[in-house]
Amino acid sequence: MDAIRNNFLEARDILEEFINNEKNFESIQQAGEIMVQALMDGNKIISCGNGGSMSDAMHFAEELTGRFRDSRRPLAAMAVSDPTHLSCTSNDYGYEYVFSRWVEAFGKPGDVILGISTSGNSSNIIRAVEAARERDMKVVVLTGKDGGKLSTMGDAEIRAPRSRYSDRAQEIHIKVIHSLIHFIELRLVEEK
Repeated sequence: MDAIRNNFLEARDILEEFINNEKNFESIQQAGEIMVQALMDGNKIISCGNGGSMSDAMHFAEELTGRFRDSRRPLAAMAVSDPTHLSCTSNDYGYEYVFSRWVEAFGKPGDVILGISTSGNSSNIIRAVEAARERDMKVVVLTGKDGGKLSTMGDAEIRAPRSRYSDRAQEIHIKVIHSLIHFIELRLVEEK
């Protein structure tokens, strides 16, 4: 019973730490503005991550193409999650290229990449960000721990507070993702 309660207490403490740093809200707004501008200009958002972060990347994209809170037009977003692409690319080139190859195929100037890495050091996310930069795309990264290599690679970085395990970072990331989607929806309604 204590382990269950402690999970919630630790999650609460991490969330409070995040909330108490005003820079986090500035970073979320900055990332949201980048995404809104891309969508208003007719561009798209490509999201990617590994494991649970891939699930978060998929969730981000489906909430934009589908529906989050209110009915609205579908928004151009895609997660790099096609299993045939992932298995083909990892077999032929190596797993560190699974996201960058997608960006090379579909990324255009003005698009945005959302790279999610709880360590900030996932080599395949780093390669995807590098590929995005080569295509004049904007870069938003969700990180954890000390931000890792990705901490200096984005136009906007949103970092979960340091914790021992990635699940605490993922809990912050999903709240950030929902906040970004809500921000995008509110801004696009204002722009009508």
